[in-house]
Amino acid sequence: NLSRWRFRMIIALAITVCAKGFSVVAPLYLGEAITRASTGEAEAVLVPLLSALSFFVVARFLASGLPQARDAIFAPVSQDAQRELAVSAFSKSQALSLGFHQTRRSGALQRIIERGGTAMDVILRFLVFNIAPTIIELALASIVLAATYSWVLSVIAIVTIIVYMAFTFIVSEWRAKQRRTLNKADTELRARAMDSLTNFETVKSFAAEGRETDSYNSAYKTYAEQYVETSRSLGLLNAGQELIMNLGLFAMLGWTGWKVANQELEVGALAAVFAMLLNLYRPLNILGWGWREIRQGVIDLEKVFGLMSMKPEVADADDASELSDATGAIEFRDVSFSHDGRVIGIENISFNLPSGKQLAIVGPSGAGKSTLLKLIFRFYDVNEGAVLFDGQDVRDLTQESLRKHLGIVPQDVVLFNDTIRQNILYGRPEATQSELEYAAQSAQLLEFIEALPDGWETRVGERGLKLSGGEKQRVGLARVILKNPEVLLLDEATSALDSQTETLVQRAIHEASKGRTTVTVAHRLSTIMHADQIIVLSDGKVAERGDHESLLSENGLYADMWAKQVSRRELTEAEPAVAKGQE
Repeated sequence: NLSRWRFRMIIALAITVCAKGFSVVAPLYLGEAITRASTGEAEAVLVPLLSALSFFVVARFLASGLPQARDAIFAPVSQDAQRELAVSAFSKSQALSLGFHQTRRSGALQRIIERGGTAMDVILRFLVFNIAPTIIELALASIVLAATYSWVLSVIAIVTIIVYMAFTFIVSEWRAKQRRTLNKADTELRARAMDSLTNFETVKSFAAEGRETDSYNSAYKTYAEQYVETSRSLGLLNAGQELIMNLGLFAMLGWTGWKVANQELEVGALAAVFAMLLNLYRPLNILGWGWREIRQGVIDLEKVFGLMSMKPEVADADDASELSDATGAIEFRDVSFSHDGRVIGIENISFNLPSGKQLAIVGPSGAGKSTLLKLIFRFYDVNEGAVLFDGQDVRDLTQESLRKHLGIVPQDVVLFNDTIRQNILYGRPEATQSELEYAAQSAQLLEFIEALPDGWETRVGERGLKLSGGEKQRVGLARVILKNPEVLLLDEATSALDSQTETLVQRAIHEASKGRTTVTVAHRLSTIMHADQIIVLSDGKVAERGDHESLLSENGLYADMWAKQVSRRELTEAEPAVAKGQE
């Protein structure tokens, strides 16, 4: 909303028009000064000569100086326009659903937003202060030429301008296609670099440095080739503009010189026409450049406006209500859902989890366990059935109010490249230091933090890579404890940890889950033995349900999974003894 800047914009535009007026009249004073100097006695022409020169210098200064004052007045407007567009685009990207971000490269998205903000400034600045004022200046110059000297000069100037503008627009349209291709190559290059640098640990693990370098080199070659094509077309455009302008200059000066030679015009007319042409040449050159910049800006804005026009797959209903005084009861009623591109999702899932109880979800990989957690968060909308929170369909609630009452610890906790303090505070930014310490203590993390040289101000690195897996899990858990949600969701939070670290994390999870509704997706069945209810998924359907003992007694899928894990653990424990006996 730029309405608050309207007065500044009007003042800036008025200053621009005044500057153009001084630019047009300045050559007339120069012509008068030269005419005075070439005729009459020195004493007689001294005062008029100095007067004319003074007016010429003052007019030129104002023509050049007023735009500087205009830029100072307009700078806040320009920056505010950039900020509002960039923030709006960023906000829109934040509001889009999880599915959008899972298929979009973050580096490319950031580049689109960045280019869009810059393009807004270019379009606003050139359209308001270059294109429109330049057309005004051209019209004024043509009128002055016709009124002061001859309509022929005005016609030559107008024809030159029309040819120049037509050539500029035609070539610029052609270059716009090249610019789109260049932008695509630029986005791919930056996104590829970001992907590789962000996942450098994976790159090194697979000894793929050479492959990544070759891939980056290939993307850079594509960008460089397109950049060369764009540069060549720019050279053609500039050369054509120079030719048109100089032909127009030759025609006007030739005609004026002939009239001066025939004594039909005074000698000062030649200098005045030349100076006026130079003044016209500069805005015309800016006109061509401004048009190119605007066309480029429009191309850059296309992606931003495309982003802004996107509709989130999951959106709040117009009459969505706020969830307050939540107890944390969760119910699935005949829920079916499948991702795009996946044949098997989940089908006819039903369960009722009262407030404060613990539910465990187990099953083979790909059975749909983590999908259930995403549906509770309403990252996706169900295809059939309903997910209820405290008896209310989550589709009838605002997403923000729903997620305020949910906390999740995923298998791979991703941290921000900031301090441990800020990463834990992300759960509740307004928390006090004592609350922060309580959350860290509950997550078995406080002693570790206090033992660090920088303590709470220790930076965790990109995606938390400076911390071990167990440390990251406990930071993620502390963040959730600080948030203090009614429902705690654990997505295989200990499956990637060693036994000693798992013991620490499990102890922290046990403390965190007290008094809360807890949903645990688990691979290690030993971690969910005491759950109030266990659901076994297979191929997206509920194969079995019950508590630990009842499921073992059924001798079904759960019992088979338990037997395999127990035998695997016994084998692992026996290996050191066997090795010792062989020594």
